[in-house]
Amino acid sequence: RENKRCLPGIKIPLEINFTTSMAEALEEAEVAVMAVPSKAVRATAQKMKDYLQPSTIIVNVAKGVEEETLLRLSQVIESVLPNPVVVLSGPSHAEEVARHIPTTVTVSSQDMKYAYEIQDLFMDMYFRVYTNEDLIGIEIGGALKNVIALAAGVVEGMGFGDNTKAALMTRGIAEMTRLGIAMGGKPNTFAGLTGIGDLIVTCTSGHSRNRRAGELIGQGYTMDEAIQKVNMVVEGVPTTKAGYALMQKYQVEMPILNAIYKV
Repeated sequence: RENKRCLPGIKIPLEINFTTSMAEALEEAEVAVMAVPSKAVRATAQKMKDYLQPSTIIVNVAKGVEEETLLRLSQVIESVLPNPVVVLSGPSHAEEVARHIPTTVTVSSQDMKYAYEIQDLFMDMYFRVYTNEDLIGIEIGGALKNVIALAAGVVEGMGFGDNTKAALMTRGIAEMTRLGIAMGGKPNTFAGLTGIGDLIVTCTSGHSRNRRAGELIGQGYTMDEAIQKVNMVVEGVPTTKAGYALMQKYQVEMPILNAIYKV
């Protein structure tokens, strides 16, 4: 009952059952949490389709944009499943949540009554859940901060200092906000948990896969070598490609994203 590679030292509670059967996992489920890489969201939703009750709430915790369609992940799920979808996002590394280190996140949905249900279900003494009606802003902030974290890692790998990283993060949140507003998001969202909050933790934490991959690239490794060394999903890479396409589509100036795309 321990994931030695990803969560060493954490014993998974006896109340949690493991299964590789989609049917068994979803049978009579009131809530289904999708915690798969962004590129696997559509395929996973299609596999879930035959086993879900119409009332089952889907909670998506992946952060990204579908590269081929430029859809936000909630839109991807909604294009496959008729179920209500709630997005959970925020500065929340699993390594700390699993150790009951105080953490705050945000939930949102097209229909906020489902977001309130998930808020009540997930909230406890160390895991605080806020709600926000700006679904677009939350998803775009959660996705794009991974790109800025790659950039933060690159400047660290190149040997630059705190001044550089502070400048990068500050200008990075400005870029995220510009694109988010162009897509219909609200500016205040990017000053919150799923904007500046998630950006801070992803750009500075040793747990951050994106920052680590960027650091390796800054040291001279290729992108493929960096991903292999991190040995986990680095969402910033496909999000950079999707973000570049969104930047062009909405004609938004994003020099940091543009530079990381070239790298």
